Amino acid sequence: MPDFTLKRIGMLMEPQAGNPNEVEGVLNPAVIRARDGQLYLFPRLVARGNFSRIGIARVLFDGSGDPTGVERMGIALEPEADYELSGNGGGCEDPRISYVGPLQHYVMTYTALSRRGPRIAIAVSDDLLHWRRLGLATFHPYNGIAFDDVDDKDASTFPALIPDPSGQPAVALVHRPLFPGTRPEERVLQSASCSMDVHRESIWISYCPMSANGDEHQLGEFVAHHRLACPEAKWERLKIGGGAPPIMCRHGWLIVYHGVHDMPQSGLAGRKMCYSAGAMVLSKEHPNRTIYRSPKPVLVPDGPLERHGTVDNVVFPTGIDRRDDLGAPDRFDIYYGMADDRIGVARLDVPATLPRGMVAGNS
Repeated sequence: MPDFTLKRIGMLMEPQAGNPNEVEGVLNPAVIRARDGQLYLFPRLVARGNFSRIGIARVLFDGSGDPTGVERMGIALEPEADYELSGNGGGCEDPRISYVGPLQHYVMTYTALSRRGPRIAIAVSDDLLHWRRLGLATFHPYNGIAFDDVDDKDASTFPALIPDPSGQPAVALVHRPLFPGTRPEERVLQSASCSMDVHRESIWISYCPMSANGDEHQLGEFVAHHRLACPEAKWERLKIGGGAPPIMCRHGWLIVYHGVHDMPQSGLAGRKMCYSAGAMVLSKEHPNRTIYRSPKPVLVPDGPLERHGTVDNVVFPTGIDRRDDLGAPDRFDIYYGMADDRIGVARLDVPATLPRGMVAGNS
């Protein structure tokens, strides 16, 4: 059967010379179509001292419909709230954006870097230009697992309400809690034979119930949870985590996610980490069920812009655009961070039939 195919389009955005907001990199963007059909990019802009803001830019295309560059438009969010500020700085990092139809709002999830560490924060917008903070996401415990006071990242929402474990419609959040011992920096020090706690080293879906009127102020309290996927393949050995927000494809909900593995350093003691991207498809009717996972990554670091930068050997997907504007609903442009320094774009073509893949990890 044909596999998922992915082709690089090229580098889209790099730090602007003389811009102090970007001196340490532009990376890990959200992308979303506005009501007028324009595609907007929300990059993480890193100033000196790893102080991160979320910018706004309009994506520019050539006559063939390929993205070629951006027009900068300013700042969407910068650290202001207590939960975005740490003792020596802070950050609004790695946004993902979905238009949640039942709420009639664009919903941004992002990593807020506070004194307590990274936490998931939520903001909403009517027009993509003006954002209202809703605060930090909160999580009820699950079978003795406390989510609410651990570091958490890689969050995104489904664009539609999906059934929670009791079958009721809910806003669903994909996220990856970083329990102690599960960071890739910690896992790389352990042998490959070390046991794994699949509950604590997994991607989760958490559910926020919504009333009939879809009040935005309900958004943020997640009361039910489901373990979605744990590391299965060698390229995910050190960590598996969310990537671009879920988006509907012909087979179900498509998630382009990231995995981390280790590899030897030539001529040096120890090992270095490598961030790659994979594809996962969830059931349309029951999104807590995985029907496909790519056995191999669909994108691995290649070339100097991905192999060398602020963090070497990183491709980190955070944005996805279905090319309905070109009449190509099976084509998706993936926007990703390149070595934590620049932003690249690659194109994913979804095959007519699902190839053979991994489907383990459902609970």
